[in-house]
This record gives sequence, structure tokens and C-alpha cells, in this order.
Amino acid sequence: MKLVECVPNFSEGRDKAKIDAIVGAAKAVPGVKVLDVESDPDHHRCVLSYVAPPEAAVEAAFRAAAKARELIDLTGHKGEHPRMGAVDVIPFIPVAGTDMRECIGLARKLAERIGAELSIPVYLYGQAAQREDRRDLAAVRKGQFEGLRTAIEQDPLRAPDFGPKKIHPTAGAVAVGAREQIINFNVNLDLQDLEEGKAIAKKIRTTGGGLPALRAKEIMLSSGCVQISTVLTDYHTTGVHKVLDAVLTEARARGADLLSTEIVGLVPRQALLEYGFEALKLEKFDPKVQILEDQLEFVTGDWREAGSRMAEALASTDPTPGGGSAACIAGAMGCGLGEMAVGISLESKKLEADKKPELESLKAEFAAARADLQLLAGEDAAAFDKVMAALKLPKDDPNRGTRVQEALKEAAEVPLETARVAADAYDKARATVPVCSPNVASDANCAAHLLASAVKCAIENVRINTGGLKDKAVAGKMDKESEALLERVRS
Repeated sequence: MKLVECVPNFSEGRDKAKIDAIVGAAKAVPGVKVLDVESDPDHHRCVLSYVAPPEAAVEAAFRAAAKARELIDLTGHKGEHPRMGAVDVIPFIPVAGTDMRECIGLARKLAERIGAELSIPVYLYGQAAQREDRRDLAAVRKGQFEGLRTAIEQDPLRAPDFGPKKIHPTAGAVAVGAREQIINFNVNLDLQDLEEGKAIAKKIRTTGGGLPALRAKEIMLSSGCVQISTVLTDYHTTGVHKVLDAVLTEARARGADLLSTEIVGLVPRQALLEYGFEALKLEKFDPKVQILEDQLEFVTGDWREAGSRMAEALASTDPTPGGGSAACIAGAMGCGLGEMAVGISLESKKLEADKKPELESLKAEFAAARADLQLLAGEDAAAFDKVMAALKLPKDDPNRGTRVQEALKEAAEVPLETARVAADAYDKARATVPVCSPNVASDANCAAHLLASAVKCAIENVRINTGGLKDKAVAGKMDKESEALLERVRS
């Protein structure tokens, strides 16, 4: 499954309703899986991390940017973190089946769309930068929102890569790029002098002659203590252990010490392992052999084990995973078979040239549908859990009825989306049979059978939830669409 990670940063860390609306805009795109949402009132910033198939990742970032433009007004924004935009930075990161070249292409596609449709000036940075002086995000953001107002119009070197050569009056500008995984690591000190903090940050960061691949800035927290906020741009070169040691060496020389540390957003497991190796000064330690979880992942990584685990999970008396998740898995298996049949056909020496474009298109569509269905399996289980949680509320709770109805509606919407995706993939499987190699036609037919079953199972879960909805207009609309989807796979 091809996935990219996207980590847009927004200039809002205090208003939960606005944060939820922005995250919701991204999450509404099929195929998007939100991994983490971090907000901080001192920084006045929110960091959203999600993974998605490439095209879905771009669409989600665009929708979130549009919502941020609607809700965030930088003319009244004050926070400790540097910023030049409502949506300040949007990086794409390769994670599964994708590479940096593809992420650079996604960044440029999104940048062009934001500039054209949202009238926000866009700067390409990182590995997507079109100019060497824009690889560094700090250089792109120099002057922040207030300084860029004038510079963007008067200094030709500050002209954006896409969009108007004029800052958006409330949403500012945005940096869109591609990069490898970074780590946002903050060190909180029992230090109250911001000038001392400034000296520490300058001493340890790369531009001050300190550690390589490290950005650092001093921040005064609302608690009255100084935070050294760092970004490890290459954690293999400069890891967490080295950063912490460097900060504490400088802090202790000034009579201060450690209060706590923070990691903002997601962190690669290897980075924490490397910290442990350095801190413990381990010798003759082989992580591939001696870390229990790695050994277990190796043992359970076999496809037969994965199938067995899914069957066991369904066989348990736990309510999830249930029929809805099973529908998603069946559909994903059907898409996988479709991909296999098409892939083998494309490799055939007997392939007729005029069939190649259609087969390549089918392969991409199967892959996208499989990714959506795999994500929907988790969403289906989560939706059912919400129903159970709502039903467990005290009967005298005035919000119980509303919560139950909202949960039932979501529990019907998720399998309905599963049925839509599976029905579309079913059509693709039927279209594959006449154009694929004869020796894999049976696999393409099996793909269609599995996808038809996925639709039928998903609709069972739609109906059981619409039956409890009090809004009969909504329930009727869902049931009508369900019947139409079933009709598509009855042939």
C-alpha cells in the first residue's frame, strides 16, 4: 500500500473548536488516517499528522488549508512559535511504497492549487525547493507574517513560487515542501532568564556553530520557565541524547537544570532506540535479535499468521472487530487479488499494447481502493465502539439521546462508505476479466466475488444502524443508496 505522511502546522493552539474543524476537514477525505494532533497554547500552534494514499494526502492538506484560511486571522495572532501563515507549513514525507521524488511532486501540486484557488502565496521549501536559498524553512519564514507583508511586494527575492505576490490579509503565506522524518524535541528548564535561554539555543544550533542538523530556539513559557525548542532535521546525525546533553551542559553552566522534556508529534522508533543505546552505553547489542517486539513482528509478519490473527479476532466474543470490519477486509482482499491479476497481465510477454493503459489504470484504482478499505476497517470498529460508549451513558444524562443518535449515524455512514468503495472496485474487477491474461482470469473473478460479499456484508451493518435512527429522512436516504449498491453487485 502506497502511503505518504503529511504534517501540516496551523497557527492555532487555543481554540479547540477551530482545531477540531481544521482536523475534521482533513479527516473527511477517504483514505486519510489521523495519527496525531498536538496543540500548544504557548506556541499557539497545532500540529496534525496523518497518513494517506498520495492523492488523498494532497486533497486532505488542501481542505485543511482552506478551513484554516476561513477560521484563522493572523492579524490578532500572538504566540511563541514563528509563523507566517494560518496554515504555516505543509511537509510531505515518504513512509510506505513512496519515495522523495513522489513527495516533491505532491508538494508542487498542492502548492500550485493553494496559490490558484485560495489566493495564498506559497513558498516551496526543503527538498521541494526550486531555489537553494529556500531549502531552509527558517530562511523562507524570515520576518514572519508581519515582516513578509512588505517584503513580498518590495523584494524580488521574496516573491512566492505560486500564488499572488501579495500576502493574504488574514491567512498570510504558507511553505509547502518535502522532507525526511524530523523530531520536534523540547527541553524545559528551571531557568527564568530568556536571554540566558537565547544564549543556550544559539550555542547548540547548527547556525551558531553547535551540533549539525539541529535548529533551536528559546521560548518563555506561561509558567515563567524557559524552553529550548529544537528540531532534529537528521536524527541519525544528531540524536535526542546529544541534544539533551548539549542543552544541559549549557544550562548547568548557568546554574539551571532540567524540568522535563517533550516530543511534539510522532517520533521514529529508531530514534528512541538510539537514545537508549547511547544513554546505556550498550556493547555488543543487536537490536534485530535482542528486542522482543522486533522478533514478534518477524514471527507474526507472515501472511498466514496475519490471516490467522484476523480469523481469531473475529471468532472472539469481543464486539469488535465485527461484520463491518470483516466487510472491509474481504473487500481489501478482493482488491489485492485484482491488483495481482492485473500485475501479472502487465508482465506477460503476450500483452497486447492497446490493453496496457487500461490495465495500468485498473492497477492504480485497485491499490487506492485497497488502501481505503484497510483504513475503513479500523474506522468501522471505532464507530461501533462509540455506539457502545453512548449506550453506556446513564439514562438520566440529558445528552444521552443525542450522543446515541450521533453514534448510530456514524456507525451507518462508515459501512455505507465501505459499500461504495467495494462496489466501485467490483466494477473494476468485472472489467479486468476480459482484458487480463487467461491464466489469472479466475483470480479476477474471485476478486469480484469477494468485493460483492464486501458490499453485502457492509450493507447489513448499514441497515442495523439505520433501524435505530429517529431521523427517518436520513435513514431512508441511506437505505435507498444501500439498495442501489446491492443491485450493482447482484449481476
